[in-house]
Amino acid sequence: MLIAQLSDTHIKRPGKLAYNQVDTAAMLRACVERLAAFRPRPDLVLVTGDLVDRGDPEEYAHLRALLAPMSLPMLVIAGNHDDREAMRAAFCDADYLPGEGFLHYAVDRGPLRFIGLDTLIPGEGGGRLCSQRLDWLQTVLSGQRERPTVVLMHHPPFETGIAHMDEKGLDGREAYAALIERHPQVVATLCGHLHRVILAQAGGRPAMTVPSPAHQVELGLEADAPSAFRMEPPAFMLHRWTGTHLLSHQVFIGHYAGPYPFFDANKRLID
Repeated sequence: MLIAQLSDTHIKRPGKLAYNQVDTAAMLRACVERLAAFRPRPDLVLVTGDLVDRGDPEEYAHLRALLAPMSLPMLVIAGNHDDREAMRAAFCDADYLPGEGFLHYAVDRGPLRFIGLDTLIPGEGGGRLCSQRLDWLQTVLSGQRERPTVVLMHHPPFETGIAHMDEKGLDGREAYAALIERHPQVVATLCGHLHRVILAQAGGRPAMTVPSPAHQVELGLEADAPSAFRMEPPAFMLHRWTGTHLLSHQVFIGHYAGPYPFFDANKRLID
């Protein structure tokens, strides 16, 4: 199974730039074009939060129009820039999203189970897994212990070393790690929020954040590093399920020279 993951698309209303600088719509359009042309075709696309920038219905309508040419099965989760009810209405055709309450779900796709967790705190940058959300997760995980499971959430359940982002991190990450440790069917936790590839663990299992198809958070590891972004190459992730684990590749979006052969027509290394 081949799974594409993109995150933090931050779509604005048509014609608006993010931070007066980033044309997130044009960059998502390029990402969708790259995904639609990729071979072999991904079996599933995950979009792990901050789908839009202000949670407006008009932004979600713009997002849906931009994603439409991809024509691939998709799962979405909410991030801190999203609005639950506007997102629920925009994806009313997504039968996996509940009609009320948190935007949680558990669905089977191919050989894997995917659990989407809603970590949103309305009006805040950080996320939360409160006792109610963790109890729901415990119940869902206990109900099917044999199927390999991937958990999706926007806020990563680990500290990243980027101080201004860790200040808007996930409340409840220790309880989450303890819960995951008790459920060995969880093979990975896939997150967004950081606009960077960061590899870590949660509950003894792989956990990671992924890049944005638009702007990337500045890699500032000093304690007083400013909150800033950089126009590093946009990218998404491809995860291949091997039957035992996920094998993950970063895919840059854009036009780059190559591919060039290593060997000539006589199968000799080109020197």
